[in-house]
Amino acid sequence: MDKNNNLDGIRHSLAHLLAAAVRELYPGSQNAIGPAIENGFYQDFEMSEQISDADLLKIETKMRELLPDWKEWDKKVVSLDEVKKEFGWNKYKIELAEEFAKDEKTLTFFTCGGFIDLCKGGHNLPPAKIDPESFKLERVAGAYWRGDEKNKMLTRIYGLAFGTKEELGAYLKMMEEAKKRDHKKLGPELDIFVFSELVGPGLPLWTPKGTLIRNLLDDFVWELREKRGYEKVEIPHITKKDLYEKSGHWEKYKDDLFKITTREGHQFAMKPMNCPHHTQIYARKPWSYRELPQRYANTTTCYRDEQTGELSGLSRVRAFAQDDAHVFCRMEQAKEEFLKIWDIIHEFYPKFGFDLRVRLSIHDPANPEKYLGNKENWDIAEKILRDIVTEKKVDWFEGLGEAAFYGPKLDFMAKDSLGREWQVATIQLDMNMPERFDLICTNEKGEAERIVMIHAAIMGSIERFLSIAIEHFAGAFPLWLAPVQAAIIPVGEKFAGFAEKVMNSLTAQGIRAEIYAADETLGKRVREAEMQKIPYVLVVGEKEESAGEVNVRHYRRGQEGTLSIKEVAEKIKKEIDEKTI
Repeated sequence: MDKNNNLDGIRHSLAHLLAAAVRELYPGSQNAIGPAIENGFYQDFEMSEQISDADLLKIETKMRELLPDWKEWDKKVVSLDEVKKEFGWNKYKIELAEEFAKDEKTLTFFTCGGFIDLCKGGHNLPPAKIDPESFKLERVAGAYWRGDEKNKMLTRIYGLAFGTKEELGAYLKMMEEAKKRDHKKLGPELDIFVFSELVGPGLPLWTPKGTLIRNLLDDFVWELREKRGYEKVEIPHITKKDLYEKSGHWEKYKDDLFKITTREGHQFAMKPMNCPHHTQIYARKPWSYRELPQRYANTTTCYRDEQTGELSGLSRVRAFAQDDAHVFCRMEQAKEEFLKIWDIIHEFYPKFGFDLRVRLSIHDPANPEKYLGNKENWDIAEKILRDIVTEKKVDWFEGLGEAAFYGPKLDFMAKDSLGREWQVATIQLDMNMPERFDLICTNEKGEAERIVMIHAAIMGSIERFLSIAIEHFAGAFPLWLAPVQAAIIPVGEKFAGFAEKVMNSLTAQGIRAEIYAADETLGKRVREAEMQKIPYVLVVGEKEESAGEVNVRHYRRGQEGTLSIKEVAEKIKKEIDEKTI
């Protein structure tokens, strides 16, 4: 049996066990849904009394007490009337059953240890065989029923579950390390970004240091794009409703849009993505096949009306900047353009020490309503992408149903220093938007030829990328990206002049340096520089001034001895230029 499927079955069973434990401990509580998720499971409840994280141990103990009697799952196909009879007390089960029955789906009860639940199945191991030390309840949260803020807020209990006690222990250890690296904590401590109650949740504000980091990242991406023939464009932050209706985004994203009604009654929206705007830049004039590809790059902020409960630091925000690019080309040029973007991605990510693998994200034929366009176009597009990953001989896997609604894509997955995997860059092949906007070129025969469109984001959302990078580096950015690259610390006030001379020598080389003036003790200033994770700390005193040298300490490598001012400037500059990690 596939290990991941087996683990999903265990997690699904534990969600039921959690429901049983809660209903015993808190009579009158109604369990709603409880799926397996990454690293564990959750169960939603309308509780008969309020609970908190302090109650989790009691619930967890009850789960372990019940577990030995959960020997086998018994499946029974039932009618809607039988569901109503069994679950007349639970409005959530009745709502789900009525919905399933309306869609002509089979209704089934699963019973184990005397506990009955409405369930689709997916249990592949007798629960009693689950290692009782391999799971742990994690936290209590709030969640709207069906994810709709108009519905009742339910209590969601999250649990962790793995195949063994040892795997759970390793995960908990990793999570402890992740807490120390949490970008929501480190970002403000390192003076990179802040949130303001007056501005609103999900709307980060970037300090001078944070803005510098963003600009360095964006400049690097642009440097790589410019070498490959991209041109910069700019677009407004709002659009008429008509643009998104024509692109298909209005129907798919209408609940996520910030909508604006003008004083004249016209309906506009804050842009949640940039591609429809870029189509109109291409559509401004006729194009000959000789003028293609047209490559547009644009780093700009987008806006999505995320629910408050789903916001999380920089990882999930309402305003985010995309390093977005779109290529308008002929189908025969698509593969070459994909490979150019591929090269950009593989030049960018090694500078952060990320290992990459690729997900070929394709459409799910079982859910055709999710996608635009016809099967023939999808088959052509997916073959092009499959050929690329096959020829590149990289580590890749298939993501069924992970395609964008307008086309398949290659998603690049980065593993960070804690072993967590994140989706980062993406390249998407789109044959639907050119169809909707009638984007063409004139071919060799003088005929109109439909073009294709490639979407390319290297970082994707800069906010989300930085949330990953801050945690990956634990806030200690590589030298080229550090807001302050060298802290100069004079031993005492009388060496302030020499410290100034050192700083001027460094800044003349384009090195970002600051003097930590002698208002505090030497030890305290060194610790402060280390707390700010500044790569180089250069201490100067009487001996150093006499020799024209500095005492060098590196944040990661430790003490590096003394170097002349010229030597240390050359050393730092070389490391910056090479963008070493």
